[in-house]
Amino acid sequence: MKNPAIPLTLTFDSTHSITATGKHVRDGLSTVLRTGDYLWLSCDEQTTLERLKKTGDHTFGEHVHFDLTEYLDLPDSKNSEIDIEGLAVSGGYLWLVGSHSLKRKKPRKEDPVKKQIERLAKVKGEANRYLLARIPLVQDVTTGEYTLCKECTDADDASKTLRAAQLISAGEKNQLMEAIQNDIHLAHFLPIPGKDNGFDIEGLSIHEGRVFVGLRGPVLRGWAMVLEFELEDAAEVGFLQLKTNAEGTFYKKHFLHLAGQGIRELRAKGDDLYILAGPSMDLDGTIAVYRWPKAMSSSRSGEQVVHRKELEHLFDVPHGSGPTSGQDKAEGLAIYDDEHLLVVFDSPTDARKPDENSVVADVYKI
Repeated sequence: MKNPAIPLTLTFDSTHSITATGKHVRDGLSTVLRTGDYLWLSCDEQTTLERLKKTGDHTFGEHVHFDLTEYLDLPDSKNSEIDIEGLAVSGGYLWLVGSHSLKRKKPRKEDPVKKQIERLAKVKGEANRYLLARIPLVQDVTTGEYTLCKECTDADDASKTLRAAQLISAGEKNQLMEAIQNDIHLAHFLPIPGKDNGFDIEGLSIHEGRVFVGLRGPVLRGWAMVLEFELEDAAEVGFLQLKTNAEGTFYKKHFLHLAGQGIRELRAKGDDLYILAGPSMDLDGTIAVYRWPKAMSSSRSGEQVVHRKELEHLFDVPHGSGPTSGQDKAEGLAIYDDEHLLVVFDSPTDARKPDENSVVADVYKI
């Protein structure tokens, strides 16, 4: 189904926009969230968040850069990326999730063939990727500006303190990974890198205390997965733990037939769940937006198996192919307003970059 995009120009400050590898943050956008007149974005190679302010009908700028090591106790400090793949807002907090995936090294064309082959055999994990955290999100009642704090008084309840916290660690990973390590659907995919259809979180949504994470991989015979769980404060201040659900387990699994696609982003809106879906592996392919009607209410009754005809295919999102292969990979989806969705892209084509610090995102009517 065709749905013409409305262009939205995002402009970043060059002094905060170059990663340790020399990449501009606009070239690696992996998720986006809107709060009032502000957009929150992340580049998957960073340990930071980027905030832009609405500056016109179709523009955002006034870039502010947030170093997450000032709010969270990252396992590997700034030494490795978080690979942030999802943002959400709930309960006075901005929430974020890393990919929780392994990575395989890429061959480098300038290297000898033997070394290129050797690099393809190297798989590693990075502790920062196993991050699920919350940071207090504060709004100035006079200006409407949203910002972050590590610990502050709840504006709606002066007796309550909001504190940054993260899911408690279990060795080098975290409690979620420990909970799923023997799962009948997931266990065999945990040692496989994300880009190889291995375990890979891409998408976060929170509804009435229920946390939903979408999996880019694995995709099982065309079926993608959403994990649902709840969190509570752990005994140690600054940490969260999984909460036992009504079924006596730590999590539930929902299976969605997305025509072989994995999940790139999740967004709850009312009782529905909007899904950005695309290839689980590192290849060009259809990227589409779906709606799972009444997802929030139906999932309360237990694990769901949602067949293709029960999902509403809203529209396809353009992607790179041929001379632009590997570019314009839609990674982030936000509720832009009551009638529109916003999509941001990893590896944007030159056509999306009007100047050295800007990139064009797409807004779609729903």
